[in-house]
Amino acid sequence: MTNRISSTSKFITFHHLQRDLPIASCLLERGLFFVSHCSMNNAMSRITMKRWVGTLSFVLVVNVATAQQKQKAIEPAAINLENIKYPFPVKFLNTAFQWQQFRMAYMDVQPENPNGKNVLLLHGKNFNGSYWETTANELKKRGYRVIIPDQVGFGKSSKPRQLQYSFQLMAMQTKTLLDSLKVSKAIVLGHSMGGMLATRFALMYPDLTEKLVLENPIGLEDYKIKVPYQPVEYWYRNELKQDYNSLKKYQQENYYHGTWKPEYEKWVVILTRWTMNVDYSIVAWNAALTYDMIMTQPVVYEFSQLRAPTLVIIGELDKTALGKNLVSEEVRKTMGNYPELGKKTVEKIKDAKLVVLPKTGHIPHLESFNEFMKALIAFISDETSRSAVTPQPSY
Repeated sequence: MTNRISSTSKFITFHHLQRDLPIASCLLERGLFFVSHCSMNNAMSRITMKRWVGTLSFVLVVNVATAQQKQKAIEPAAINLENIKYPFPVKFLNTAFQWQQFRMAYMDVQPENPNGKNVLLLHGKNFNGSYWETTANELKKRGYRVIIPDQVGFGKSSKPRQLQYSFQLMAMQTKTLLDSLKVSKAIVLGHSMGGMLATRFALMYPDLTEKLVLENPIGLEDYKIKVPYQPVEYWYRNELKQDYNSLKKYQQENYYHGTWKPEYEKWVVILTRWTMNVDYSIVAWNAALTYDMIMTQPVVYEFSQLRAPTLVIIGELDKTALGKNLVSEEVRKTMGNYPELGKKTVEKIKDAKLVVLPKTGHIPHLESFNEFMKALIAFISDETSRSAVTPQPSY
């Protein structure tokens, strides 16, 4: 049975029973209704059956007569998020590498009163460019042109069935995008995995990188020293098991230091809707390949080679570290100590500054927007005083 639904359907269809009950409660709490089914036609369904022995199908039907005018059916997210709206117009760069054709999605946010400066925003692994919305709006107001790509394999960009990922490849494609836009100088800001990419970009293109900002970047330590190597298939199988509960649990524990607010929900829901797609295995495979990239391609040994003035923004409560579940409790306690990692990082960079944000986790630009922007604007505009930032809801 297909998991695709029409826009007029009263129900949401889930094709993996393992995902039904967790997200059912979530959606029912929000007044959303669905029918769920279990299919046994693929590997993911076999995983489901191991968890739900003896259960062939489960159907939940909710009467929507009084609610159907208020609620829209939730459909699976398209592989390239064609049915997910972004905050700014999306354009595409056609590109080719490794004998394949790709489309790289990006947003080019133009200010009404340009100050001549460009800011490149690079997303993290479990996100896409749309989570930079409030940051981009604030920068736009101040005259900055803001360029926000979705890297190939992420967001609205192409999802290859096979690709040898590397940070060098991503940096090169990002440079190709900037060349196509006639951008010869940019302030480069990367979050999480985007911080590793931003570092690689600055190393490869120092003349293009005006300033570098690393927001809770992963890769401030070499994970492979402590974490036993896992083949790509391991990460792939883990991705196939993802559901609403597991995705939320990971983000709540690793990104938001155990807290949760309604504003965070949308980022989990997008990922969950991806798992509902019949071609989710393509997304899962790309996620696995990029996990392998992160684990095997450290940048930590090259910070001393950075030439651009650098700002490292750290949420003091962040404990994110890839592969923590694969090590002992004793080793786990030594990983993801961001305040300490931040200090060691700025000591390696010739011209670097560290800002530690209190009571903040892995995503300062979502959780502590006002404090994040004050630090960012002061750095990129060379202001010594705290700049006035348009107040945003505190996430």
